[in-house]
Amino acid sequence: MPIVITEAKIFACSQSMVLGKKIAKAFGTKLGNVITSKYSDGEFQPSYEESIRGTRIFIIGSTNPGPENLMEMLLMIDAAKRASARHITAVLPYFGWARQDRKDKPRVPIAAKLVAKMLEVAGATRIITMDLHADQIQGFFEKPVDHLFASTIFLPYLRKLNLDNLTIASPDMGGSKRAYAYSKALESDVVICYKQRAKANVIMHMELIGDVTGKNVVLVDDMVDTAGTLTRAADLMMERGALSVRAICTHPILSGNAYENLEKSKLEELIVTDSIPLSQTSDKIRVLSCAELFADVMHRVHENSSISSKFIM
Repeated sequence: MPIVITEAKIFACSQSMVLGKKIAKAFGTKLGNVITSKYSDGEFQPSYEESIRGTRIFIIGSTNPGPENLMEMLLMIDAAKRASARHITAVLPYFGWARQDRKDKPRVPIAAKLVAKMLEVAGATRIITMDLHADQIQGFFEKPVDHLFASTIFLPYLRKLNLDNLTIASPDMGGSKRAYAYSKALESDVVICYKQRAKANVIMHMELIGDVTGKNVVLVDDMVDTAGTLTRAADLMMERGALSVRAICTHPILSGNAYENLEKSKLEELIVTDSIPLSQTSDKIRVLSCAELFADVMHRVHENSSISSKFIM
């Protein structure tokens, strides 16, 4: 018998509602109807207000801290499973808690592994995400994971800038692989920042490996949190003779003094995606939407066609 592909339905968690609407529009449908009831103590309960029995559903929601975002995704998945959805794909533009991907000292959790297991136990049958903090997190799942790269969004933008003497930079040693991949695609040089931390989000010392004199530098990272590393790296490169410094960071967490750090820095531009909604605006921040990328991949997943063309890096 021929395989019948039923209609796909798309739903969004509260904090990803704006992005969810963009993805649904690019997909060619409307966002599904979910009502969330809230109790006075903070407990909440999502409810699907339409039938999803036997369908493939996509649930869009970044799981950045606080814990409510992850909890809402888990409840949405569990509700879909109990409503007899045929396939439940968790679309996580930003996979939160990913910095805890290993034991870097005794008596600490591996939160990324825990989150992966929670999503599977809740009922997710597939995961779609973008620019994981560490590639090996894919191995924490027993279900299929489509790990997309925001380079498909950023590279065309960088090429349009047509910068002379372009140099790609990594703000730390851990991001060197990503920086080399961008430099290969753009046929440019690479420099690396070496940093030592006193504690999380606090840099004790930073040094530059490579020459940036007379170069237009683009820093590449998967996320920007307090922007301390990025802004310090940008200031250091300008002191070492760079003509300009920009940064591309997939996930704009931007917590603490991030916006203040950006405004005070010599960073010319911060280019991000809308995987996480911005809490405020800034003239230095340019947002490129990832909606088309996710909508295209979701179409291909629903139609059981190849998505390998989206893995350009």
